[in-house]
Amino acid sequence: MKRTLVVGVDGSPQSRAAADWAAQEAVRRGLPLHAVHAWQWAPLAAPIVQDRETEARRAEDVLKEVEGELIHRYPGLDLTAEVLSDAPVPGLLHAAEDAELLVIGTRGYGALVGFLLGSYGRQVIAAAECPVVSVRPAHGRPVAVPEEGEVVVGQQGGVQESAEVLRVAFEAAATRKVPLRAVRAWSLPPVCGYSPGSMWIADRFGGLEPYEKAALEQALEPWREKYPQVEVVAHVEQGSGGQVLLAAASDAQLLVVGRRVRGSAMGAHIGSVAHAVLHHSACPVAVVPHP
Repeated sequence: MKRTLVVGVDGSPQSRAAADWAAQEAVRRGLPLHAVHAWQWAPLAAPIVQDRETEARRAEDVLKEVEGELIHRYPGLDLTAEVLSDAPVPGLLHAAEDAELLVIGTRGYGALVGFLLGSYGRQVIAAAECPVVSVRPAHGRPVAVPEEGEVVVGQQGGVQESAEVLRVAFEAAATRKVPLRAVRAWSLPPVCGYSPGSMWIADRFGGLEPYEKAALEQALEPWREKYPQVEVVAHVEQGSGGQVLLAAASDAQLLVVGRRVRGSAMGAHIGSVAHAVLHHSACPVAVVPHP
């Protein structure tokens, strides 16, 4: 099946920014873009006039407006559009089952407080099987500004655990022809967490920070070989993952993080690091599911 990018639109400024970013990415990668708008007739239990045909036309108009904007801005874009007869979350998840990327919009609440992901976005990111990119309007405008800066990726765990996250990040950097900053944050474990085995490993590498640097280099090694054209900056810093990544990505054009594929009685989770950067990053954030 041909690789495709999918973007969810609903007529809002944030979804238009997501559509614009997705169109840029599709053109950059030479891939088709499929724009979807999930709409399901659900009459309100209120004494007001409601017309199914009128609402259906509004849903079609949302897509037509986005199609017109994107075709005008990106003449060579391979674009299709579809109204999904479904609720937003299951509709987007179904549309993105075989997608390379799913792109959604993020609503901002101000420079000091951060950005509002929204319940739909959080559910989609937690359940999607493909990477999900969250985009917000740039400086209050619905159109994504020209991208500058490096790609930043958060690496944690071992070689296999971070493989998919690094694949997405290296491909993004290679496509953009920009450097990739690979960030590994680490914290001192509580005293009770020390064991003779862990201390032996740390001592062998000359301390905890050299051990973390060695772990990062080991994870990067196969991807450096696969993408020799990508300039890589290895960044190891002590601190919380979210804070370290946000500082490293202050001037980035894309931040890539992972989320573990796991669930609980309360539903799927995106993890504390992904949660932090999604709500406070100024640049688009790609969340990649991994084991």
